[in-house]
Amino acid sequence: YLFSPGVKDGSWTILQLVEALGFCLENTDPRTRGRGIQLLSQVLLECHSLLQEKEVLHLVLFYENRLQDHHLMIPSVLQGLRALSLCEALAPGLAVSVLKAIFQEVHVQSLLQQDRYTVYSIITNFMATREEELKGLGADFTFGFIQVMDGEKDPRNLMVAFQIVRDLIVRNYALGPFVEELFEVTSCYFPIDFTPPPNDPHGIQREDLILSLRAVLASTPQFAEFLLPLLIEKMDSDLQSAKLDSLQTLTACCAIYGQKELQEFLPSLWSSLRREVFQTASEKVEAECLSALHALSACLSRSVLSSDAEDLLDSFLSSILQDCRHHLCEPDMKLVWPSAKLLQAAASASLRTYHRLTHSILPLLLEQYNKHSQSSQRRTILEMLLGFLELQQKWGHIEEDESTLLSLQETVCSVVFSALTDPSVQLQLVGIRALTVLGSLQGWCLTSPGEAEGRCCSALVAVVSCLSAMEAAGSLAPAYPKVFSGRMVPRLGEELQSGKADSLAKGLNFCSRDLHSLQQRCLQALAAVSTHTSIVRETVPVLLQHLRNVEAGNAREIVSVCQSLHRVALQCQQDAEGCWYYHQAVVPCLLAMAVQAATQESSHPLVSKALLEEEVLTAMVPVISAATTHLSPELAAQSVSHVVPLFLDGEVSFLPQNSFPCSFQPFEDGECLEPQRRLVALLMAFVCSLPLNVVIPQQERLLRELLALSCSCSCPFTATTASKCFAGLVNKHPAGQQLDEILQLAVNRMEPGLTEGPHRIQALTLLLWVTKALVLRYHPLSSHLTDKLLGLLSDVELGPTAADGFSLLMAESPDVLHKGCHADVRIMFRQRFFTDNVPKLVQGFHGAGADVKANYLKSLSHVLNHLPKPVLVTELPTVRAGLSRGTTALSCSDRVVQLSTLSCLQPLLLEAPQIMSLHIDTLVTKFLSLTSSPAMAVRIAALRCAHALTSLPTIVLLPYKARVIRALAKPLDDKKRLVRKEAVAARGEWFLVGSPGR
Repeated sequence: YLFSPGVKDGSWTILQLVEALGFCLENTDPRTRGRGIQLLSQVLLECHSLLQEKEVLHLVLFYENRLQDHHLMIPSVLQGLRALSLCEALAPGLAVSVLKAIFQEVHVQSLLQQDRYTVYSIITNFMATREEELKGLGADFTFGFIQVMDGEKDPRNLMVAFQIVRDLIVRNYALGPFVEELFEVTSCYFPIDFTPPPNDPHGIQREDLILSLRAVLASTPQFAEFLLPLLIEKMDSDLQSAKLDSLQTLTACCAIYGQKELQEFLPSLWSSLRREVFQTASEKVEAECLSALHALSACLSRSVLSSDAEDLLDSFLSSILQDCRHHLCEPDMKLVWPSAKLLQAAASASLRTYHRLTHSILPLLLEQYNKHSQSSQRRTILEMLLGFLELQQKWGHIEEDESTLLSLQETVCSVVFSALTDPSVQLQLVGIRALTVLGSLQGWCLTSPGEAEGRCCSALVAVVSCLSAMEAAGSLAPAYPKVFSGRMVPRLGEELQSGKADSLAKGLNFCSRDLHSLQQRCLQALAAVSTHTSIVRETVPVLLQHLRNVEAGNAREIVSVCQSLHRVALQCQQDAEGCWYYHQAVVPCLLAMAVQAATQESSHPLVSKALLEEEVLTAMVPVISAATTHLSPELAAQSVSHVVPLFLDGEVSFLPQNSFPCSFQPFEDGECLEPQRRLVALLMAFVCSLPLNVVIPQQERLLRELLALSCSCSCPFTATTASKCFAGLVNKHPAGQQLDEILQLAVNRMEPGLTEGPHRIQALTLLLWVTKALVLRYHPLSSHLTDKLLGLLSDVELGPTAADGFSLLMAESPDVLHKGCHADVRIMFRQRFFTDNVPKLVQGFHGAGADVKANYLKSLSHVLNHLPKPVLVTELPTVRAGLSRGTTALSCSDRVVQLSTLSCLQPLLLEAPQIMSLHIDTLVTKFLSLTSSPAMAVRIAALRCAHALTSLPTIVLLPYKARVIRALAKPLDDKKRLVRKEAVAARGEWFLVGSPGR
């Protein structure tokens, strides 16, 4: 290496270096000559790109002559030739000359592993840069390489050798008469039997060798006559790994083989595959057999036949039918499933195989279904039939002139409908799946054969309590909207409104007879089928009418209707016509019902309060929000012109049934108006879901009213929804003087409220939501408000609530301030909040008194838990200073603090083991002590952290292994199953610490 800089800077030429080494290169002692060549080769490896063509020529001749020298010099000579094989200045013909010399003079397999690897590298380099020259050698090059590779055993060298063989084949090098020899020199390793040594630094796995060898064996049809007998032999062996490798190799070969290569071996291949599926106890082997049968059938399907050629596919499928068909008719049904799997694997290969097999199998299955009377037998047969129906989906439209399925349409429908009305739940479920598949087939019509539409809807209504039936109805509805809107919806509506659901109860023989449960299923079914605008126009009035008829005080039923309405809203959002119809029908109706309840309450206290309960209003919010978010700006502006005046001025003229006992004035003062104020939640759902470019009438007045209500209302629900509504509007408000003024007004209202008075919690709630609204859009005032929030962490009364507020700032809000409702959410706002505020939290934690330290730690935990893990790892140095003392919070008696800290530490242990290793002693002690906590949630979290500790470096864990294993024995007897489960997982992982190969 001392000479390399001189060659690189031009002080030395390579020929001058050779002359300078002459005393070594010409020495009579072979060891001295070897050291001289070694030095020259090292310089060449460093400087080969600088060589001139004349220099390369002389060096090649020199090194070729040295191949005839003493065997001690061969490794160094090969290194020099490897350097020369990388030279761009290599003259034509030299690559061939070098390889001929190596093939003739070097017995490669007598060399050490590294030297053999060097030979493979030389060949690889020449194949990459001198391909045409090497092809000029013809089959001599292939024969020479066979001699080089023959007997290779090292996995590192085999990986390179296998790649060379594959390149010889796929790049069309001449194999000549050496095809069998090339196959033999590679197939002798099949199947691969290799187990990497423990802590293998080279990282070569058995699977790597398997895939490399398979790529060779499956690279050319020329190997077929030698490979297929080998595969059949290994498939018949008792070794499962050999079976799997053979089957996977056969599957790979079928991608390039044709009828010519397979013809001789098809009977033996089918015999082996059939035996393995019928007799195997291994699911893996069975799966690979089915994949291989699929590949064989696909291969035969691809072949182009001449007029006089034998159709091997037809004869192959005939063999499959002959060996499998009769098993489908056996009374004991012992081999039904293996036969069905084989038939379906072949049928899935091509449309041709599908038609050929279903022509024989489908009529047989339908006959057997009607022949058997037991539900369990019928279910098995219908599941097989379902498998063939699902295959039809793969081929798309059903061709009338070829499909057996269409000719059996009425029979298939009858079988499916009979399954839907069978007393057996399991048979019903299979029938539902079959009906779903039939409804999705192009060219298939459920309505044509003999009133099938009525039977379909009746059957689905009869099993409407089953979730699968609802999914089936939902998938069928878009294909048959008239059927569902004309038959199923009215039927469900009748059952829902009857109040008894007697006929429905008869069909629910496997479910609860409870009326509420039955009505809930009807509601869910109505929502499930609402996947087409014409159906939505039928289901929405039914749902709204049921909502009006709900018994007074039945909040649970109202919530169920709202949940169904919400699903309908989500399903019609992408259809502009359906979305606008839904909005016009649902939003005014819900508002009218709520206003009716609120205005009646003020004058008639005994009237039901169900519509004003927090649970019900919370359920209405997503309904109105989903009905609004996808409106076009024009339609949204039309709607907002009615809704905002309703709340600001009591303008009720657009509401249906708008005769109310008293005026609607939710923003006026007075205790009697408290029920009306609760409806601000519905206003929030509407205005906070509008597109950004929709102008809200009287927006400044609305913001002032919301601000006043949020700071003065004594009802927590009303104050919170007013704060959220205010924040949602502020988030979307265009920047400018008007926004600055309303924000300054909000700050002026919040600051006194936070200091003293009866509404401190309301002021804090407003602060949190406004801060979140501004943090999301990167508003400059957000840092000022965040600092106020940080200051409140030291407040004894508000500190815990302020700490929990950091979760609100970082988490996704379900109803406002998220992208789904068009909020202004900037990318990476969490990372920015972290960078700006976590150092302040850590500093505040260190300086805080003992009574409020927990608040800072909870805040930090919330921020870290919501930060993306990749970002968290990169930012760990920022919080590392806090972690050393933060773990002391685990000694706190506050369960919430313990849980927050544990949930913060677990991802850090997994994502940043090196940093967390610095605190191993403290962490082990704290985690083990908390596994005995009185709180189950803390015990579970502590055990998960103890489990996560095993991701730290082994050398750090070993001193604690015995201690942890002893300590984790106690929670194995915990009275709670979930705790015992975590203890088993953690202790098992600790037992493996330090084990070989871990």
